[in-house]
Amino acid sequence: MNENPVMILLYVAVAVYVGKMYLADYRAARAGEATEGAMPGAVEAPLGAFIIGAAGALLLLGVETWGEIALGVADEQSDMVWFFVFAIVAAGVVEEVIFRGFLVIENKGRALLVGSCVLFSFIFAVIHAHLWSMEDGFEWTFTAKAWFSTGILFANSLWFYAVRFGPWNPKHSIFPCMLAHAASNLGVFFVKWAQGYVIF
Repeated sequence: MNENPVMILLYVAVAVYVGKMYLADYRAARAGEATEGAMPGAVEAPLGAFIIGAAGALLLLGVETWGEIALGVADEQSDMVWFFVFAIVAAGVVEEVIFRGFLVIENKGRALLVGSCVLFSFIFAVIHAHLWSMEDGFEWTFTAKAWFSTGILFANSLWFYAVRFGPWNPKHSIFPCMLAHAASNLGVFFVKWAQGYVIF
């Protein structure tokens, strides 16, 4: 994602706007006023779904951090400017709405649900640009770090889908997914900070 402050501000504004739409639909659902075209997953979730979602995301972050050290690729981290933290928190809203909200096949049977979660998780992982670069024109970057980071993103995406459709979230609320994604991204920020890759 672009580290231009204006682009980050626009991204955060989009997340706030989408959040407002979700809040309105959530309130309508709580009041029993189902609205046509409501945002997907704009319903309540039990506290346990939030705890399970965030705990799983942080566990995966621990696996990622340990794996990078074990593979000897921890020093291949990219630098991050400090204000990028706002964009990565906003991503917990925007990316969840796109992937766990709209890019999933619901109510067509378990096989299609699981298949769509796997397919869109693959897309989610690949678009994060670890296996390719556009810095000097398009080029593949098939390094150990790139494969590992892409694999972790794939696992994260599968986890976020599990948070939405798992038995601990009976109404399939998207809110625990948003929290889990934000917790994961914030964790990445603090790991980078601890390793000296955040620029102030």
